[in-house]
Amino acid sequence: MSIETPEQEQDQGQRVEIRRVRDARELAAAMRVRRQVFCEEQGVSVRDEVDGRDPEGLHLVATIDGTVVATCRIVFVGSSAQFSRLAVTKEHRHKGIATMLLERTDAESRSAKAKRIVLHAQTYALPLYEATGYKSNGSVFFDSGIEHIAMEKRLG
Repeated sequence: MSIETPEQEQDQGQRVEIRRVRDARELAAAMRVRRQVFCEEQGVSVRDEVDGRDPEGLHLVATIDGTVVATCRIVFVGSSAQFSRLAVTKEHRHKGIATMLLERTDAESRSAKAKRIVLHAQTYALPLYEATGYKSNGSVFFDSGIEHIAMEKRLG
């Protein structure tokens, strides 16, 4: 099943493309975005950020003029899609890019016949996930010194 690549215009007239990573160069760019956001900005250790699951993951990117500005990862386990590693560069935050990546995640998960998407959200990002249909599932916990909460979205 083919999934259309949405492009949306941002406030400065820039076109954002949301799609699967195309090659090793793009995957390396996505990993740089993750390192910048998680390790440099949030203080997460590289050992915790690079968890060994990247080879089995489906990596999505948001690009502007061919430059990777955001990324996320989906790992399929049985009938579940495990969403993680959502990272948007500082200068591209609060412009709808994370929401577009979540929408693409829904489409990819449905295409893979997943029944639900699960994730561990940093608690500051709860409004983003709740606005896109995720429900909290459990209590707040700490991962790499950052508050998280388990969330789930059922796919109909």
